[in-house]
Amino acid sequence: MARNLSGKNFTKIDDKNISIEKRPKITFNDIAGIEEAKENTQEIIEFLKNPEEFSKLGGRLPKGILFIGPPGCGKTLLAKAVAGEASEFVEMFVGVGAARVRNLFKQANNNSPSIIFIDEFEALAKSRGTSITHDEREQTLNQLLIEMDGLETNQSVIVIGATSRPDMLDSAVIRPGRFDRNILVPPPDVKGRERILEIHTQNIILGKNIDLKTIARGTIGFTGADLANLTNEAALLAAKKKKKSVEIEDFEKAKDVILMGYERKTLRVGKRDKLISATHETGHALVNAILYQRDPEHTDPLHKISIVPRSQSLGVTVSLPLEDRYSISEKYILNQLTVLLAGRAAEEIKLKEKSAGAQNDLKRATNLIRKMICELGMNEKIGLAVIEEISEHPFLGKRIGREVQKVCSEQTAREIDEEVRETLNKKYEEAKQIIIRHNKAFDDIVSSLLEKENLSGEETIEIIKKNSYFKTPHSCGVLKYP
Repeated sequence: MARNLSGKNFTKIDDKNISIEKRPKITFNDIAGIEEAKENTQEIIEFLKNPEEFSKLGGRLPKGILFIGPPGCGKTLLAKAVAGEASEFVEMFVGVGAARVRNLFKQANNNSPSIIFIDEFEALAKSRGTSITHDEREQTLNQLLIEMDGLETNQSVIVIGATSRPDMLDSAVIRPGRFDRNILVPPPDVKGRERILEIHTQNIILGKNIDLKTIARGTIGFTGADLANLTNEAALLAAKKKKKSVEIEDFEKAKDVILMGYERKTLRVGKRDKLISATHETGHALVNAILYQRDPEHTDPLHKISIVPRSQSLGVTVSLPLEDRYSISEKYILNQLTVLLAGRAAEEIKLKEKSAGAQNDLKRATNLIRKMICELGMNEKIGLAVIEEISEHPFLGKRIGREVQKVCSEQTAREIDEEVRETLNKKYEEAKQIIIRHNKAFDDIVSSLLEKENLSGEETIEIIKKNSYFKTPHSCGVLKYP
């Protein structure tokens, strides 16, 4: 979808007819959490407002600008704000096809200065000559490249693309002279999250106990879209309970919905299944708590345990970091492995059986250790060489199909399999030893979980403290901090 953005109107364009509608104006004041990206786009606004100033000095703004970042971080909103700040343009929606691209650029030139914004840019500019492209898309992309090359330097037409898949873009698109400026739109940090929450709560009646700074600290990893959803969910929950204002517990409940899913209240779980779920989740929680006490720098603190059925699971254990993490170490990954395997370890020790509930844990653990060995060079025996070349999403970590190109011998492949198996077994035994060593605390957590169905991190730690010795105070939970 291609758009020419405006703060005043937007125009729906087909091949023959044009209609005008009023549209709310969006400016940079409506955006927070991506301050560097906003600063990097100020030049675009100045150029569009005063293009003659740039031409006097001989400067030329890039014809194409690419916003790159994970979904929900504000790429589309940023493009709308650019147009809103310049406020001299109309918005056009067009479909794919070379003829429509020609029509789009014709309209943009006639309404110059203008912005052409192409959202989900990878859908149009996907690399050509592969099995996942198609003739019409390639013709459309070819026409886009021709039109961009045909723009004269004195024409005030800027093309902005937004994508979360820069790895899929055709090399002809991102070469200098076309989309030669990349602006990263990352997830917000704690200050950005606080500012985003301030924007989204402007029209919401907040309780006296609300501290947006604390909520921002407890929503690490949330994008702007996530925070908007969090605020809306909290307001809806408060309204459902006929409250006069939104309280901190409403935000906590809303966060549980986002992180764990909605409760399946109509699902009746038998006593045996409930015991299996409580045992499995207690294994995760206990091992997580003990590892955090031993090594807080490389472990995330426990946030909550629940055996209330949600979405597609019968229980869930959540741990959240106390501060933003920008690098992941080998110790952190190994501790994650131990926590992932602790659910199955608890079932084997306490119930003397194995359930299918550990399927996702085992899959995640296996993928994690293979990534360590094959891509991150975190194994002494295999070494530093990257063993697998994988087409991968740079933000979400997803593979495109199963396209894996092996670049190792059969002997090396066997050694990798042995290292994966050995590491998994080692971390599995570590989880079992922690559970055996804290047997009484484990049983008490299970009993409390079966009774209450939900336990906060603080409640779980109090149970462990009664039965185990903690050398240092264990801080957990998200909305309460020491």
